[in-house]
Amino acid sequence: MKQKVILITGASSGIGYDTAERLAKAGHKVYGAARRVERMEPLKAFGVVPLSMDVTDETSMTAGVEAVVAAEGRIDVLVNNAGYGYFGAIENVSLAEARRQLEVNVFGLARLTQLVLPHMRRQHEGLIVNLSSIAGRMVFYFGGWYHVSKYAVEALSDALRQEVKPFGIRVVLIEPGAIKTDWGIIAADHLRESSAGTVYEEAGTNEAETMRKAYSASWLSSPTVISKAIVRAVHARRPRARYHAGFASRTALFLHTLLPTKWWDALMRKGGREMKFLKG
Repeated sequence: MKQKVILITGASSGIGYDTAERLAKAGHKVYGAARRVERMEPLKAFGVVPLSMDVTDETSMTAGVEAVVAAEGRIDVLVNNAGYGYFGAIENVSLAEARRQLEVNVFGLARLTQLVLPHMRRQHEGLIVNLSSIAGRMVFYFGGWYHVSKYAVEALSDALRQEVKPFGIRVVLIEPGAIKTDWGIIAADHLRESSAGTVYEEAGTNEAETMRKAYSASWLSSPTVISKAIVRAVHARRPRARYHAGFASRTALFLHTLLPTKWWDALMRKGGREMKFLKG
């Protein structure tokens, strides 16, 4: 297999870290980008090159892309993995926090893609892998702004896929289900924080506790399930537009399509019991 030059954001932990390791072991030249460079030090043993990058900082992203191109002369694959979730009622989450979430999950992804695309066009080939979520296809309780960001990633990727195909560039969406990472615990803490002292405090606190328990459960999928899906997309001659993987990803999408809206809303308001229901 031809060695590919791959840039991965959010490579300091979870899915990004595991993906960087797997792709490097497969023989590719991998650049792992994140703010916390020190957390990527162990990846050097597999040949991963750590890059300091903040996807909310234009200078940082430009310097990162230029560094890879200067060293390798090309970028074959961009994996937009960086992202985070801040849960809370729409009424409670400040617009400053909402904008920050969109800046990381949407505009950072979009800007880094813009920086990489000219290089891929010159090569007449390339692959862009965007980490979305089943949260980009349905809405869970108190996840409003996070879902806004992931719905945007879905739309942006669908539009981009049509635009860049004539240049030999493919666009792939990865839509994880519930994955056992710190993401869920952090989102739960944000929900508790944003609900404190408001009319949503009781419901928010209950949902936050349920999220903490759910994302600590042994039956959630490992990040390796998603990293393997990303590796499959990178190695595929004709990658699919969407890859679903992880706990409840297919079940949740099926139920969301099947159930009337009011039934889905009622299921979500049950406060986490939906996770057990989806487990079936």
